[in-house]
Amino acid sequence: MSDTPRVLGGRYEVGELIGRGGMAEVHLGHDTRLGRQVAIKMLRADLARDNTFLARFRREAQSAAGLNHHAIVAVYDSGEDVFIETGGARVDVPYIVMEYVDGKTLREVLNEEGRLAPDEASRITMGILSALEYSHDKGIVHRDIKPANVMVTRGGSVKVMDFGIARALADVGATMTSAQAVVGTARYLSPEQAQGETVDERSDLYSTGCVLFEFLTGRTPFVGEPVSLVYQHIQDTPQSPSSYEPGVPEALDAVTLHSLRKAREDRYQSAADFRSDLQAARTGAPLSEEATATAAAFGEDPTEALRRRPEAMAPPALNGNGNGGDHTADIAHHEEPPRRTMLWVLAAIVALAAIFGIGYALANSGGDGDDPQVDVPSVVNMTQAQATKKLDDLNFKVQPQEVTNQQAKGTVVGQNPDGGSKAPSGSTVTISVSSGPGQVNLPDVRGKTESQARQILAQRGIKTIEIGDPQDDTKYKKDTVASLTPAQGTDVPGTQTVTLRLSTGMVTIPEDLVGKNASEVQSTLTTLGLKASPKIEITNDRDKEGDVLRLDPGEGEKVPLDSTVTVYYGQLRIVITSTQTPPPSTNSPSTPPPNTDPPTTEPTTPPTSTGGTSSTGFPFP
Repeated sequence: MSDTPRVLGGRYEVGELIGRGGMAEVHLGHDTRLGRQVAIKMLRADLARDNTFLARFRREAQSAAGLNHHAIVAVYDSGEDVFIETGGARVDVPYIVMEYVDGKTLREVLNEEGRLAPDEASRITMGILSALEYSHDKGIVHRDIKPANVMVTRGGSVKVMDFGIARALADVGATMTSAQAVVGTARYLSPEQAQGETVDERSDLYSTGCVLFEFLTGRTPFVGEPVSLVYQHIQDTPQSPSSYEPGVPEALDAVTLHSLRKAREDRYQSAADFRSDLQAARTGAPLSEEATATAAAFGEDPTEALRRRPEAMAPPALNGNGNGGDHTADIAHHEEPPRRTMLWVLAAIVALAAIFGIGYALANSGGDGDDPQVDVPSVVNMTQAQATKKLDDLNFKVQPQEVTNQQAKGTVVGQNPDGGSKAPSGSTVTISVSSGPGQVNLPDVRGKTESQARQILAQRGIKTIEIGDPQDDTKYKKDTVASLTPAQGTDVPGTQTVTLRLSTGMVTIPEDLVGKNASEVQSTLTTLGLKASPKIEITNDRDKEGDVLRLDPGEGEKVPLDSTVTVYYGQLRIVITSTQTPPPSTNSPSTPPPNTDPPTTEPTTPPTSTGGTSSTGFPFP
């Protein structure tokens, strides 16, 4: 076997397999011309002869190549490579060269963590909406927003990918179904997609609402088999996220529920509107009037949206008398003529056929546009041994990966593909196995803003973060983290509540400085983050020379970090005593003996105290 790597387009070396989907495989690659890591997505060779898959794959390259945004995985290049089949036939296999994202899909994150903290859920959803706002402005609807199609880098950045089923808004035929493929994934389908209607940007916003719901609760708004999911998206009213997770704030309830309105004209009209309300929910600002109204009136009849759209509404269920169940009182005095009643029945049959037809198509597509495949069983909450046996019995290969999770060690906490989806027989199912409630080493977030600290801690697996009373601090600026409890460097379980205390930016001047040596006081103030300004104050007390007499501001006062404190220190008063000269004698002077002492010189400067001063103006100790 040759060690020479496969090279595409004369420049892209194909490396290890890092991902596999319904119609493509993704390899780590190396761009030899620019010397950078890339991801190379290649259509599966067995699908390369299918014009439907070829068209979809090429459309992904065209759609994403025109989108240059920080929250969208960049497409660098595309082309086709020749694959030689066993019989010697040549098949052109298209490929896409993309930005390599060092991170995880949100599906992997949810498999590991179960759900996200509300603030982190909002932040990531805002990243998705930023990408959608840009693509919608360019006239591109994604049509398959779900956790598996969004990545988060190690640094926390959000990247939306897989525009394989994206369509231009101008394409009025961009409906949910096509001749051989079903567009979208059942758990995240908008009602209009579920009914096979034309989609627009508001369809992406509904799907994003489903994703936000899952971030907050660990489950999608609706669960069940594909046929059941289609019906629920069209007919049922979702519960609020807080009904599953009481810790979800009311504002996030309102935003999520507003994004999940059945009629697209009732939900958010743009990604920018959705993102604006999420930001308001994070900061405590007022929500839009529309979201507030949704929160107040979301208990309306779940069929209200369908009543406004007669073309999508099934007629009342018929009772034994030919009248419509709960609607009997409405029609008691004006029965429908037989012909009109028959039309209602036919309409009901057509509507139900459409719903079940779409649901059947989804059930046999895996939500990925692929041909019918084998059912993947759900093995979540089984032991690793049980899950492996169940998958082995169905001819699946099992790839376990250990993750830190609060469930018991050895418990399967996630899988890819998900249970209930479809996958080729003999393909690999990755199961996430809990290593038990793991320990998190608390990072040092002192000096970070509250938002930065929350993000860093959330990335380490800490879900519960509280803000304690602010504290004075000698090092950290106002409104940055001054301390955390437990302390940084401590190993704690992921369930541990971490309390952050923010700095007031104020310092208290100690109350034991007066009477100390001035140089010592200067050192103390500098250590506290304050500046010391020396000033002499004359004293008659020799014992106080060089010592601090008073401070301004005074001891015990609070001052902003980096403030200047005037330090008054004592200097001994100098008293100069003069010697009186006696009056001249009237006697004749005798000749004095010669003076052998050297002449003295008068000082030109006044005498000072015996202590010296430093270059800072403070006396030496």
